[in-house]
Amino acid sequence: MNENVKYNRILLKLSGESLMGELGHGIDPKMLDFFASEIKKIHRLGVEVGIVIGGGNIYRGLNASAQGIDRVTGDQMGMLATVINSLALQNACENAGMYTRLSTAIEMNEIAEPYIRRRAIRHLEKGRVVIFGAGTGHPYFSTDTAASLRAIEIEACCILKGTRVDGVYDSDPEKNDDAKKFDKISYLDVLKDSLKVMDSTAISLCKENSLPIIVFNMNKEDNLLKVISGEEIGTAVGDFD
Repeated sequence: MNENVKYNRILLKLSGESLMGELGHGIDPKMLDFFASEIKKIHRLGVEVGIVIGGGNIYRGLNASAQGIDRVTGDQMGMLATVINSLALQNACENAGMYTRLSTAIEMNEIAEPYIRRRAIRHLEKGRVVIFGAGTGHPYFSTDTAASLRAIEIEACCILKGTRVDGVYDSDPEKNDDAKKFDKISYLDVLKDSLKVMDSTAISLCKENSLPIIVFNMNKEDNLLKVISGEEIGTAVGDFD
């Protein structure tokens, strides 16, 4: 492992909305290429990379009831949306010269392999980027929770949550110019103040397993590399005295 790397195995969490780019919907090929190039920068340093990506750019299960669709069906549709995004990101990563595997919580053998923990870890050890699709495979659980679960299962050093803002704030910095940014914040404070880092189930899983979370701006070039190298950018979420 490169001595300049602080984290040797990470779980990168991306939102589906991040793939929309300037289009405002669907998948922007420019964002796919950008993410793939950023991932390649850390992959070539020997970092083992797992990825969970949401499906909100295509379909959000939480919106299902407003459309007359029951929650379970809506969540299942959302899981399939994450697979579409995962396939797109897989293709971009392979075009960038990385070997990948797509592992899904719902069996769809013609396009991906079923998620098996030991197999996923072996792929990581062999230097393959592993993309985890279809969430947890169960309704009522978000892709944030899926990211926490997979990170714990593959024994990742941390979760890197890539967003379009540069960390965690006490209010929405895109709406409030006076929003205060946290350099560090505890799991309990995130839960107590209902901060929109990850949902409460995901945060609780991380807390119970002492899994650090780093929230940073993924849309800024080289930020992912800087986090991996140990630079203190974004916001660290963990147990702090």
